[in-house]
Amino acid sequence: MTIEQSTDTILMVRPANFGFNTETADNNVFQDDDTELSIDEIKDRAKKEFDDMVTLLESHGVHIIVIEDTNQPAKTDAIFPNNWITTHKDGSIYTFPMYSPNRRLERRADIIDTLSEKYKVVTNDSFLSYESSEQYLEGTGSMILDRPNKIIYACYSVRTDKEVLAAYGKKLGYKVVGFDAVDGDNVPYYHTNVIMTLGEHIAVLCTESIEDLDEKRAVIQSLKDTGKEIVHITREQVLAYAGNMLEVQGNEAKKLMVLSKAAYKSLSKDQLHIIENRNKIVYCNLETIEKFGGGSARCMIAEIFLPKDI
Repeated sequence: MTIEQSTDTILMVRPANFGFNTETADNNVFQDDDTELSIDEIKDRAKKEFDDMVTLLESHGVHIIVIEDTNQPAKTDAIFPNNWITTHKDGSIYTFPMYSPNRRLERRADIIDTLSEKYKVVTNDSFLSYESSEQYLEGTGSMILDRPNKIIYACYSVRTDKEVLAAYGKKLGYKVVGFDAVDGDNVPYYHTNVIMTLGEHIAVLCTESIEDLDEKRAVIQSLKDTGKEIVHITREQVLAYAGNMLEVQGNEAKKLMVLSKAAYKSLSKDQLHIIENRNKIVYCNLETIEKFGGGSARCMIAEIFLPKDI
């Protein structure tokens, strides 16, 4: 069974009540509770940014399963489904323990049912029992999966527990390359996917955030051993979501690298050149979603790798 790093099919959740989440703000320094906009204005702007992103990706041949968020219970972060679900080529689905109690409402059995109707689901498993002991692992926010090489990259935080990470790695048969990563104020990054992106040929990494030299060398060596060309980004670029990209397959000769307008504008010509040698860059305005939600393009996408039901 050939395993690809990227997919042409993704799941996105159109928000009903997007907004600032006070429960996640304690360890997500990217969130900004700007009171100049009303709650309704924030919701409307987020919906437009979401719809524009869907239209853009579909125009490039990406297949998107759009799920409407339910109005009740209100879920400010439903737009970020990658934090609670992963899917795999062998027909497995996994759901994950989440730090914020109000984010746990995002896990919807009906979404899994929808996938089961469209694809061959062999395993539907979860790590939710860890929530009772306050141990969390927030999907592909917490982890960067190198699917062909069976490697998980992850920076530890309150949302990325070592024990749960090891259990997931064991379940998949993946090697775990774990490390600590901190911002300029020595605060751990809440998710790995704000500092790291992995494509078929390239890796985007905020190398300076990994201060332990042995851990830094281990990550870089693993990436080089698997043939990745590394695009090194700075902590300042991380704040512009330059690490929060995702490679997807469209109808282009090159696979797409999806990112936000802010992330694109933060990158240098040399960094863009490396990416563009391998990928077609597609970017969209996600200003509202980034500001209030503390997440960007990658966070909005749950990749679908499930086999077609025959």
